[in-house]
Amino acid sequence: MASTASEIIAFMVSISGWVLVSSTLPTDYWKVSTIDGTVITTATYWANLWKTCVTDSTGVSNCKDFPSMLALDGYIQACRGLMIAAVSLGFFGSIFALFGMKCTKVGGSDKAKAKIACLAGIVFILSGLCSMTGCSLYANKITTEFFDPLFVEQKYELGAALFIGWAGASLCIIGGIIFCFSISDNNKTPRYAYNGATSVMSSRTKYHGGEDFKTTNPSKQFDKNAYV
Repeated sequence: MASTASEIIAFMVSISGWVLVSSTLPTDYWKVSTIDGTVITTATYWANLWKTCVTDSTGVSNCKDFPSMLALDGYIQACRGLMIAAVSLGFFGSIFALFGMKCTKVGGSDKAKAKIACLAGIVFILSGLCSMTGCSLYANKITTEFFDPLFVEQKYELGAALFIGWAGASLCIIGGIIFCFSISDNNKTPRYAYNGATSVMSSRTKYHGGEDFKTTNPSKQFDKNAYV
């Protein structure tokens, strides 16, 4: 029972993390222009993995997609690949988890389901590591440029998408670890073979045998003349 509950908790945590990781891909604010040292702000610059935009003081945004994938900076290409890999691994991990959980009717025997659940945990951990690496690589580029005194171009700060990605990656890793430990819980669960029909029949046989013995034993029988 405890193993089933832990698997359900692990599934909910992992799915929540995978949803958060998936939501970072279309999110706009991966980095936002800083207002540090600026007296008057007339425009806000922000960007994500697919485009760069500017919002003026009236609230109108103008965006420009990256013109060429091969002409992009290396860290953006790496972040794209890592985040797409994280989303794909999370999808397959959720499928494996559905087959490996005890509360489902598919997946085979309990031993086979435990192995599938452990595989789902490994896949979720890999998904979380990919997301964590991609967000950290993007954040490292932002912080390096921000604290570089020789960098004279527009400086940026960390956007909301990075924090969402880190939170989702952490949940995926935690859920995957719980899935991996669930296989040890299954191995520790004792198995008892109970043969109810045989035990009941044997008890009835003993009972009737004792009754027959009492009935057929002449020394234990008394009629009404014995009290006269």
